[in-house]
Amino acid sequence: MAPLTTLLTLFPALIAAHGHVSGIVADGKWYTGWNAAMRYQNPVPVTAAWQVDNLDNGFVTPSGFQGADIVCHKSSKNGGAYVPVKAGSKVTFQWDAWPVSHKGPIIDYIAPCPGNDCTTASATSLLFTKFAEGAWKSGSDPGNWVTDDFVKNNISWTTTIPSDLAPGNYVVRHEIIALHAAGQTNGAQSYPQCINFKVEGEGKTVLSGGVKATAFYKAADPGILFNLYSKFSGYTIPGPALVKLARREERGHARQWAE
Repeated sequence: MAPLTTLLTLFPALIAAHGHVSGIVADGKWYTGWNAAMRYQNPVPVTAAWQVDNLDNGFVTPSGFQGADIVCHKSSKNGGAYVPVKAGSKVTFQWDAWPVSHKGPIIDYIAPCPGNDCTTASATSLLFTKFAEGAWKSGSDPGNWVTDDFVKNNISWTTTIPSDLAPGNYVVRHEIIALHAAGQTNGAQSYPQCINFKVEGEGKTVLSGGVKATAFYKAADPGILFNLYSKFSGYTIPGPALVKLARREERGHARQWAE
């Protein structure tokens, strides 16, 4: 096996091209995210972020939207730990890089883990509820998007864990869909990231009726096949409907409503 320094030297342009979640801040504490280079450490670090085979910081295209990679990214493997967080708390996903040209929606989903164990849950069986989203804001060709705010905010995205969510173990699926090449078939780029959370508190809402990630999107959906470099007056955020879980509003980023 090549040394880690050699492997990183082989892929400098690719590694710098896109990005991944390098860390998570919950209740004021930092938790390290997953970096594919960690695979070459001995021992491999245990993280709440799911492990993925993504050394090039690549993406999932619409041709893979019905396959397992769309759930938590390429060849994902369960996170072996949890990020503890109180229901109603803000959570920040810190990315290591993101190109300004990669405009598009940022979406957050959450799924309860079967048997309350996210470390063994099958990615393709998780039933996700969309609880936060943001996308186009104004203008066109290409216009102003929440990804612009994300870049300005030190390439970080803050959302809120629903305040009435019942205690338990959950997978949060945090995703950016880049639209800079989405004007052509199979041009959209999905960057899903999954993190295990242990939600604490006295909430009563038990999630039901979620959707498998493999059923979120189709290649011809208007929010997937979309010409960013054209005159437009709106944008349809792809995926299942936003569920009204909590009475919260995430300033400048995600939207959440009361039941």
